[in-house]
Amino acid sequence: MSIRALVVLSFAVLLAACGSDTPKSQAPQTAPVAVKKTAGAGPLPAYQRELSGSLLGVPTGSEVELALLVIDERGRPQRLLASSTLNGNGQDLPFQLRFNPEAFPAGARVELRGRASQSGQLILHLKPVPIAQAHTQATGQLRFEKAP
Repeated sequence: MSIRALVVLSFAVLLAACGSDTPKSQAPQTAPVAVKKTAGAGPLPAYQRELSGSLLGVPTGSEVELALLVIDERGRPQRLLASSTLNGNGQDLPFQLRFNPEAFPAGARVELRGRASQSGQLILHLKPVPIAQAHTQATGQLRFEKAP
């Protein structure tokens, strides 16, 4: 058998061994570990900036979507800079939205927009919040309003 054939056969066996369907044994867990997405996702890296605040009037069981968008002169979204999805709990809902300041266009209109839906139906929206500069900033308390 030639060396080339032996090498090809070795790689084929290695790939077959790595791609087996047998699950690896895991230690049994006594209780499921609850993974909670916290508002603080660790320290802010030097290359990112952050908008933070709290959302008011978000009902329990609703899904909240926040987006930092570049808006054109007609008020239409043109580009997404950052987004986040949160779950409403009936209380003030803290948020942190991280973005890259280098993607923030100079001289363009940038807004923070939000909406809340329940069972797939839009129930609340957030009035657009203008964001003038690409700095870390706190928006304070933002109140959701009933969707038209």
